[in-house]
Amino acid sequence: MVEESVLTIGKFHNVVKLVAFAPFKSAQSALENINAVSEGILHEDLRLLLETSMPAKKKKALLGVADAKIGAAILEELGYQCQTGGVVAEILRGIRLHFHALVKGLTAQSASKAQLGLGHSYSRAKVKFNVNRVDNMIIQSISLLDQLDKDINTFSMRVREWYGYHFPELIKIVSENYTYCRLAKFIGNRKELSEESLEGLEEIVMDSAKAQAILEASRSSMGMDISPIDLINIESFSSRVISLSEYRKGLQEYLRSKMSQVAPSLSALIGEVVGARLISHAGSLTNLAKYPASTVQILGAEKALFRALKTRGNTPKYGLIFHSTFIGRAAAKNKGRISRYLANKCTIASRIDCFSEVPTSVFGDKLREQVEERLAFYETGEPPRKNLEVMKEAMVEANEVVAEVKRKQEKKEKKKKKREKRRLEALAAAAEEMEDSVEAEEAEENDTEPVKKKKKKKEQESLSEPEENGLEEDALPKKKRKLTGEAAQLEKKKKKAAKDLEED
Repeated sequence: MVEESVLTIGKFHNVVKLVAFAPFKSAQSALENINAVSEGILHEDLRLLLETSMPAKKKKALLGVADAKIGAAILEELGYQCQTGGVVAEILRGIRLHFHALVKGLTAQSASKAQLGLGHSYSRAKVKFNVNRVDNMIIQSISLLDQLDKDINTFSMRVREWYGYHFPELIKIVSENYTYCRLAKFIGNRKELSEESLEGLEEIVMDSAKAQAILEASRSSMGMDISPIDLINIESFSSRVISLSEYRKGLQEYLRSKMSQVAPSLSALIGEVVGARLISHAGSLTNLAKYPASTVQILGAEKALFRALKTRGNTPKYGLIFHSTFIGRAAAKNKGRISRYLANKCTIASRIDCFSEVPTSVFGDKLREQVEERLAFYETGEPPRKNLEVMKEAMVEANEVVAEVKRKQEKKEKKKKKREKRRLEALAAAAEEMEDSVEAEEAEENDTEPVKKKKKKKEQESLSEPEENGLEEDALPKKKRKLTGEAAQLEKKKKKAAKDLEED
C-alpha cells in the first residue's frame, strides 16, 4: 500500500502528514548537520526538533530514520525507539519525491538547487585534506615505481638481446641493466673501441679490471657485424631506457620525501618502499591504522591465506612485510615470530602517524630499536628492554621535537607577518606620496593664473605711483628721460626770450 501511494501525491497525503519542519538557518548549518548525521552524532538542531515535536510518551512513539547510526544515537540520548529499512525507506523515498508539495512556498527547482549545493559542500568537506600529509600521492608513486621496475626490466632485456648480436660477451661481463644500457650507448660499434675509450669505460663501470676485460673482449668478439642504422636505433632505445632509470631514481627520492612527511614513523621502522606498499594495499593511511596487527601481518598474501583455508593447509606467516630487512635476517624457526612482532610495531607506527598533529620519526626509530633487540634476543638470549621504558623515552624525545617544530613554525609565521606588515606599510607610503604629488600638481595649476594677475596689477601700480608723487623721471626709461629734459630747456629759453622782449 505504501509503495503504491508513493507514486501519486494525493494518495501519499493520506498516508503521510507534515507535523513539523525546521529549515536550516544557513548553508554552514546544513553542512554541520549533514556531517553530524554521517558520523552518527546527534546535532543540537535535530535534538531541539525532536524534543519539541515528538510526543511526551517516549515508549509509545516509534521514529523512522534512514541511517542506523543516527538511530542508535537518538535512542541512547533521547530514548526514542527507532526503526530503519522496510516501510521507513519507502516513506522517506516518498517524502524526498513530494517534499516541495509538503512544504508551502518551496518549489521543486529551488529544492533541487539546495540539495545540489549541499551535496557539493559535503563532498568538498570530505575531500578536503592537508596538502603536506596526503597519502594519495604515495599510492600513485609506489604504483608507478612498480610499473617502472617492470618496464625497465623488459626494455633492458630487449637491449641485451638486440645488442647481443653484435657484442655477446658484454652480457657476461656486465650484469646490471642500467650499466649495460649505458655501455651499449657508449661503445656503439665494438671495432671502434680502443685504448682511448678505456677512461670512459672506467667511469661507467667504476672498475678498471672490468673496463680492461670489456676492451679485450671487444677485440676477440664472436658477434656479427652491424650496420650504422641498426646501431643508431639501438643507441636511441638505450637512451630511452637510461632516461627511464634516471626518472625512477628521482621518483624514489620523491617517494622518500613524501613518506617522511606523511608517515615518518612507519618509514623509519620498515623503510619507505615497504611502508608505501602497505599504505597502497590498505587504500589509505587511515585504513591501515584501523587494521589489527594480524591483518597487517598477512597483508598482500590474501591468495595464499584463502588457498590455505580452502585446502586446510598452513596459513602464510607474512605478506608485504617480508620485504623488510628484519624477516630476512631472522632464522627460519624465528621468521613467524619476528613477523608477528614486526606487524604489531607497524600497526602502532601507522596509528601514531595517522592521528598525531605533528608527525615525527622518533617513535619509528624507537620501535625499530625494539625489533632489533627482539632479533638479538632470539639469537643470543639477551633480554630486551620493556615496552613501557622505551615509550617513555620516546615520549620525552617526541615532545622536545614537537616543541622545536612548533617554535620554528611560530618564527616563520612572525617573519611572514613582519614581511606582510612592511609590504602594507610600503604600499600605504607609496599611496600617500602619490596623493601628495597629485594634490601639489593640482595646487600649482590653480595658483598659476592668480600669480600672473598679481604681477600685472603690481606693474600697473608701479607705473601709476611715480606720476602721482612727481617722480616720473625715476619711473620712466632713459630715452623718455632725455626727451623730457630737452623740452624743459626749450621752454626756459622761450620764457627768457619773452622776458627780453617785454623789457625792450
